[in-house]
Amino acid sequence: MRAKAGVKQTPEIQYAGTGLSSKDFKEGKILCTRWTADAKYAWDAGIAIGKYLAGFKAGKILGVRCIKCGRTMVPPRAFCEWCFKTVDSWVQLRNTGIVNTFSLCYVTWDVKRVKKPEISAVIEIDGASKGMGIMHLLGEVDPNKVRIGMKVKAIWKPAAEREGAITDIKYWKPY
Repeated sequence: MRAKAGVKQTPEIQYAGTGLSSKDFKEGKILCTRWTADAKYAWDAGIAIGKYLAGFKAGKILGVRCIKCGRTMVPPRAFCEWCFKTVDSWVQLRNTGIVNTFSLCYVTWDVKRVKKPEISAVIEIDGASKGMGIMHLLGEVDPNKVRIGMKVKAIWKPAAEREGAITDIKYWKPY
């Protein structure tokens, strides 16, 4: 192929080396060891989410208020992503809210079909700023009657069953 006038040609790249085959592994030509992983790990929720989860164990929904811009945020965070101010003003929010959006789920997490759908929803928590809320399940409601803007309240597990997790709220139901 002829080069066009004024166009610089790039040489072809040649890769050195020899490909491996399964035969190489079977015949022991390749150094290969097998081991069983014994990985241990720990997870720390951090200051903001740690206190938030402790609130669930106590049957409370906690948020944080930014003293600079006035937003009340849930789930809480260590700083306000609007004004970058450190946030350490904690507030207890109500156990009520409104459905911001929802989905009727006819399959389980492991993709098994179900006849009665689970209803997941984003709940804007009363007392938090607009758009602030959590994703959770709706219960005690006909799937055909769920609506955006529907008022809902948290249904908590009994205190003895709570463990400091989002699942300490069993579900949200209309009120």
